[in-house]
Amino acid sequence: MNLQEQVHKAGGFTNIELLARQVVEGYISGIHKSPFHGFSAEFAEHKIYNNGESTKHIDWKLFAKTDKLYTKRYEEETNLRCHLILDNSASMHYPKLAKQEVGALNKIGFSALASACIMQIMKRQRDAVGLSVYSDEFEFYAPEKGSERHHHMLLNTLSDLVLEKAEGKTTDTHKFLHQIAEKLKKRSLVFLFTDMFQADAEETDLFEALRHLKYNKHEVVLFHVMDEKRELSFDFDNVPRRFTDVETGAQVDLYSENVKENYKLAVGDYINSLKLECARYKIQYVQADINKNLEKILTTYLVERQKIG
Repeated sequence: MNLQEQVHKAGGFTNIELLARQVVEGYISGIHKSPFHGFSAEFAEHKIYNNGESTKHIDWKLFAKTDKLYTKRYEEETNLRCHLILDNSASMHYPKLAKQEVGALNKIGFSALASACIMQIMKRQRDAVGLSVYSDEFEFYAPEKGSERHHHMLLNTLSDLVLEKAEGKTTDTHKFLHQIAEKLKKRSLVFLFTDMFQADAEETDLFEALRHLKYNKHEVVLFHVMDEKRELSFDFDNVPRRFTDVETGAQVDLYSENVKENYKLAVGDYINSLKLECARYKIQYVQADINKNLEKILTTYLVERQKIG
């Protein structure tokens, strides 16, 4: 799958940008036409007010407490920095497909193509984009840059992920999210694409890693990529089946109907816990079903971002 061709074939970023502009301009005047924009000016520190200065930024609440005049100093608005994080473990290559295309993607294909669409939007704004890829090892890291050469290098990396075989690659999400968080020194918009399935880690480890990503005031968006029909609803024919864990190789023989209800309850509880944890730490949660239209999922997210942005 050539991602550069597929991005344009899907009409993803062009249609998304047009739809977002139409929705926003219909309700809010003067907002940026793009769903992504530089962070607003932020408070940096107080300084003593000097006679003759503008009174616009005097902190009157502090004056009421101290009976002294101080003004607020702000950091100037900066261009947006975006960092994409992709889980490349074996479970992300489910289901196995002979060919990847816009209407038929597995989890890694969805994540790579969605990332490429976001990159196209950032490119139009001349914003810096970086990329991290992990599985059972830290496979790839590129800091945020905005050059044409860097953009093509990231697209090539995403294309390679879709084509490669990842049998036996386990997931160490919590471990590598901590490492990535340490690398992101400047405030960034962070997109994480993962199915959040990890056999050897407790929920608390994953949640702690997500919290670490919020360090330095990063804005974090979690795209929870899944095959809802099978991984959430456990929708299989009720015939004897052998289920194999694609990461550990563990196998179990069973009838799907015998475990379906308990499975759905357990997975539902886990997803609810994840949503609550994301809401608690102001991480935006996006449930991304690979069986649904990628453009629609991205469009819905970007329009909502415009509404609250």
